[in-house]
Amino acid sequence: MIATLRGKLTFKSPTSVVIETGGVGFLVHIPVSSLETLGETGEDVSLYTHLHVREDAMQLYGFATQSERDLFLSLIAVSGIGPKLAQGVLSGISVEQFYRAIEHQDVAALSHVPGIGKKTAERLVLELKDKIGGTSAGGPPGAGLMPAAEEAVMALLSLGYKRQKVEPVVQNLIIQDRSLSIEELIRRALREM
Repeated sequence: MIATLRGKLTFKSPTSVVIETGGVGFLVHIPVSSLETLGETGEDVSLYTHLHVREDAMQLYGFATQSERDLFLSLIAVSGIGPKLAQGVLSGISVEQFYRAIEHQDVAALSHVPGIGKKTAERLVLELKDKIGGTSAGGPPGAGLMPAAEEAVMALLSLGYKRQKVEPVVQNLIIQDRSLSIEELIRRALREM
């Protein structure tokens, strides 16, 4: 997976940028919140990224902060929420406001985000409240997992497994051996499921 990308900003629009690194220009889809933090064209930039792989496309999504990326990953794990809608959510509400709305089960606040209706807001609250409720000060979901474990979980989710099945298996593997790489975590989790 591509976790970060650093290079020269050669193009930017409200929803995407091109970052050139090593002679290759990477098209990166970004939320408006990340666009606001980037410099001008020609400057060096750095983004946290997520490579979203589908049957017909590979798309790279970029974020100014790790908390934005963590929220994006949590959103796309919710049934019915794809990367485009998750990107729209990040453009319409700050990470802190989103976590606060989930913690307080504020469906009305979430419904004001473009692209999120009442039913989708209710589903977000239902599926994310337990993951966010246990974190301190409304921190990102998965905060209790090591970064490698969370990436392994996201990779397994992209293969079609359900979070309820994947997370306990990955957590047990981490408890047994904290030095496992992401690849080894995925391999062992696949064997156990």
